[in-house]
Amino acid sequence: MRDVRVAYGLEQCWHRVPGGTAVSALEVARELGAREDVTLLPFVGRHSRPPTIPIDLQGSMASLPLGYPYLYEGWLRFGWPKVESVCDADVVHGTTIIPPATRLPLVVTIHDLAFFRYPKFFSKRGNRVFRRSVEILKERRCLAMCSSTATMEDCVSAGFDESLLRLVPLGVRPSMPSPADIERVRVTYDLPDTFVLFVGTLEPRKNLTRLIEAMNSMAERIPLVVAGVNGWGDAPIVPHDMQITFLGQVPQHNLSALYQLATVFAYPSLWEGFGLPILEAMTQGTPVVTSLGTSTQEVASDAAVLVDPLDVSSIVQGLRQALGSREVLAQKGRDRAAHMVWGRTAQLTRDVYVEALAMGVK
Repeated sequence: MRDVRVAYGLEQCWHRVPGGTAVSALEVARELGAREDVTLLPFVGRHSRPPTIPIDLQGSMASLPLGYPYLYEGWLRFGWPKVESVCDADVVHGTTIIPPATRLPLVVTIHDLAFFRYPKFFSKRGNRVFRRSVEILKERRCLAMCSSTATMEDCVSAGFDESLLRLVPLGVRPSMPSPADIERVRVTYDLPDTFVLFVGTLEPRKNLTRLIEAMNSMAERIPLVVAGVNGWGDAPIVPHDMQITFLGQVPQHNLSALYQLATVFAYPSLWEGFGLPILEAMTQGTPVVTSLGTSTQEVASDAAVLVDPLDVSSIVQGLRQALGSREVLAQKGRDRAAHMVWGRTAQLTRDVYVEALAMGVK
């Protein structure tokens, strides 16, 4: 078959907090762009400022006449502007749950439906936009790629046709920092010799408050290092006698060294569509503590310590277990991450494009 011309959405790269949806969309785009059987045609809205997260793809990006948030309102309310007005494509890939307006075969990526389970963790507008998107996707009956079986099950529960759902797990890019990079990051952020690391947007769903409570209750006074931008919600209360360092947004080129420097990576999130930081930590041989249930257990498998994210004592026990089993967990994590790479995600994504083209427009 000839190469597939794909209009590929990257609008989330301009969000104030791009999150994992932007990271994963860019990683898959890099892999697809290197393939001979795909012609990648990135598209975005109209913007007067650079993206929040750097885009390093080759070639130009098509620009629609509206930008965020008006672009989403135009798509959801009026079915305009159409992607094919700026892209000569065979298929359109909406890389978030918000469906781009198009008459072409459409594929979307659904990372999670957390807004159904935890509506209080999202803004009023966010809940409205996401719920309207779900209804349009169900009516459109397009193929939907889910990053975990947990998300697939949530989609079925929400009324999606199971026959139109495809499991396309996310991946990780193996990159080992040099000793010089590790020392540079250590000095740049003035990191302690031993610390627990958390990486993620600071919002209630990430459960940082319980992680702080757990670490504050431990006799072992281990510092906590938090990397991530402020999302929304009240800032967690930090006990006055606890050592916590908030790094803010850490550039991607510093993350690998940061993981390597960490003694344990803790990610007791209440709900995730996948949990990319788990794989990022495992790639660097950092022992992982994460949540039972949802996709985090699915991603971690038996290569991490699993805890009840609602139980502070369970988080404490998990941290102690990880601290005492670092070498075993490090090897298990590396083995696990080695099988989950972005090239595999891109291949599965391309397979869905071909299937969408065969189905045509419904």
